[in-house]
Amino acid sequence: MLYKNSIISFLFLIAGQFAGASQDVNIKIHVNSVFDTKISLLPLAGAKAYKPVVETGNVKNGESTIILIPKDYLPGQFVLRFDYRDKESSTPYPSEKYFFANEQSIELWVNPKAIGKPDSTYFQKGELENSLYDSFMKDNSKKREQVVLLQNFLLSYDQPHSEFFKMGTKEFEARRNSYNKWIDELTAQHSETFVSKTFGFQKVQPINWNGTETERVNSFISHYFDESDFQDPLIIKTPDIKDWMNKYVNLYGAMATNVALRDSLFTLAGKMAIEKAKNGHPLVYGWMVDYFYKGYEGFNISKGMQMLQPYLEDPRCLTSKRLEIERRLQGIETIRPGAVAPDFMTTDATGKQISFLNYKTNSKYKLVLFWSADCQHCKELMQKLYPWYLQVGGKRLMEVFAISVDYTATEIKAWEEAKPKLAGWKHSKAEGGINSPEANAYFILSTPVMILVDAKTNKIVALPEKVEDLEKAIAQ
Repeated sequence: MLYKNSIISFLFLIAGQFAGASQDVNIKIHVNSVFDTKISLLPLAGAKAYKPVVETGNVKNGESTIILIPKDYLPGQFVLRFDYRDKESSTPYPSEKYFFANEQSIELWVNPKAIGKPDSTYFQKGELENSLYDSFMKDNSKKREQVVLLQNFLLSYDQPHSEFFKMGTKEFEARRNSYNKWIDELTAQHSETFVSKTFGFQKVQPINWNGTETERVNSFISHYFDESDFQDPLIIKTPDIKDWMNKYVNLYGAMATNVALRDSLFTLAGKMAIEKAKNGHPLVYGWMVDYFYKGYEGFNISKGMQMLQPYLEDPRCLTSKRLEIERRLQGIETIRPGAVAPDFMTTDATGKQISFLNYKTNSKYKLVLFWSADCQHCKELMQKLYPWYLQVGGKRLMEVFAISVDYTATEIKAWEEAKPKLAGWKHSKAEGGINSPEANAYFILSTPVMILVDAKTNKIVALPEKVEDLEKAIAQ
């Protein structure tokens, strides 16, 4: 218990450091030059990246609408998607406008058919984040191009001992230092803005120019994070960090000639990156572990997963997995006798969708059971619970909602084979397993879990851990 409380206290401390906007922000959109349009707001980073969080439809030509950006998503970069029609009979056609939002309300005049033309789609005068970003990118493209061109030329130059090469490396270092200084000064000057968090991803790394072309490339890779600021947690709210990391991983991927070498190189890439991020902010450290966890899981790189284990167990590493566990630990405190059971969707006798709280039954109790057919503890519980259920009267006493959190193909197959042996129960499979809406509602961390609910009041009666506990709760 002491460990749990100390972790939660640490989490609150970190959350305070990571606080974003203090209130929601409005974006007022003036639509012109189309018959009408549907407008969707999608964040570009975070758990709901590229998923609509706000939608509004039928905004007609000459009309305006206000979209509220929830403070939980701020600051951030977003995309406004316009599904517009030229005429009432036209098929909707999409266009997109990318933008940043922080604490300032925004006003946008937009022609969805000319979304990229500044005389047709533009923000109000005095708008800060997006005008600064546009100005930065315009200046940056000129300044950075010259440095990168020289860098790429020197990386592949075949006479590293020549005077010309030595002069070139000196010129590169002078240009690199001057360029990075410009980035630092601009970041400091506009530190109150969110877009300034993206500037650092443009900085150019140092390179040890001694050795062969391969050694120079390896030096470039080893110094990839030298100019990075992992102390600022807001960088993980930018989509730039993922693009920047993808470029880093691709440098390793370009060296792979077979699958085994690829797996080893990607594991090495993760180790190098995480060790750098480990000394930064816990949220950045956690983001880096999550980034490689998803990659290793997607490519089935077992070496990489094994390498990540110590980091996943590090309390200071605030991965999304750890944050979710802490959220559920806190939420479990709300699932207690006397409280109304959390709602979820189920089906009635006709197969129609209905909420659990509105489900009518002649049984005295409802038993919500989260289980997995491939879980040994669940198997042991079923061997005792089902015979007992039949013995005490079955559905006459309680309606059992058996919710499977089986997720993998192997687990789902085991569930399909097990449920016919548990006749009379309402069986359903939670899409998303332990991360499903049903499991989230009850803050499920592991299985099996039983929640005994009064069928008339929908209040929780007991949280039995075994059949004996369930029997005592009913006898009271």
